[in-house]
Amino acid sequence: MDWNPYLKNPHYENRPPICDMNNLIPQAFVFMISLIGLAGNTSVIWFLGFRMRRNAFYTYILNLAAADLLLLCLHITYFLVEVLVKIFHFSISTYGFIRTGASIFYIAGLNILSAISTERCLSVLWPIWYHCHRPRHTSAIMCALLWVLSMLLSILDRVYCFHFKESEVDLCEKVNITLTAWVLFSFVVLLGSSLVLLGRMLCGSKQKPLTRLYVTILLTVLVFLLCVVPFGVSLFLLSWIKIPYETLNCLFLSSLVLSSVNSSANPIIYFFVGSFRQRLQARNLKLVLERALQDTPEEDECGGSLSQGTLEMSGSRVEPG
Repeated sequence: MDWNPYLKNPHYENRPPICDMNNLIPQAFVFMISLIGLAGNTSVIWFLGFRMRRNAFYTYILNLAAADLLLLCLHITYFLVEVLVKIFHFSISTYGFIRTGASIFYIAGLNILSAISTERCLSVLWPIWYHCHRPRHTSAIMCALLWVLSMLLSILDRVYCFHFKESEVDLCEKVNITLTAWVLFSFVVLLGSSLVLLGRMLCGSKQKPLTRLYVTILLTVLVFLLCVVPFGVSLFLLSWIKIPYETLNCLFLSSLVLSSVNSSANPIIYFFVGSFRQRLQARNLKLVLERALQDTPEEDECGGSLSQGTLEMSGSRVEPG
């Protein structure tokens, strides 16, 4: 456990790093953030999965919360294993499990967020087609396909690059290229669709009215771009680049902290957007979450408040996913 388990090539020159991997302080920081995020994402999953009538965007948000929750569980597991190793002085190989799990949940989260932004973009650019001709259960089918694709790419990476290192070098390289290309493609789709949404919201002759759903999506994408891109770089791109050991460890530790912040931030974003300019009681988390995913303009809110029935009608404008 003396090297970064998220990276493919652990064999670097053995010299004292600036960011000491044996220092548990940054990892303990990740552990505390992850516990907070665990509670937040569990609440989102509970309300969206069991307490609220699901529509297209609710399905996406539910799956995004599940990906964040599982990635946080992985961070917590990694920290606990590190503590046990240092206390009991034994060696345990968690490299394959942790990297494969991190790859699955990272790619799934990126793909689902790209799907959210893209579908919202389609609903803005072609609203008549979207509301009248969008196939039923599109969200559920897309989420299932994205989860399967994430698992397939990550498991292939695990099989060909760790179990058959010498005999399947060419296949390993092809899998690496495919995996990296898909991550870059998803990132470009996410960035492009988000810019289109931002442009339609802020400028142009067909400027769209501001809704809480707009704000929720754009804030979620912004936090993702700021926090998770370094983690993706350390996870997928550093195997192609030779960098000093000190820089590698610093990048890994900082990206780990940022990744945990991102996976914990989405429930906070929903609470902030849902309760902004509203006098809501803290215990009414279901109403806060509904407001955060509300697709009606601010002008529709009479006196800054909407009834429960109005919220449910605005949430059901899109066909069930």
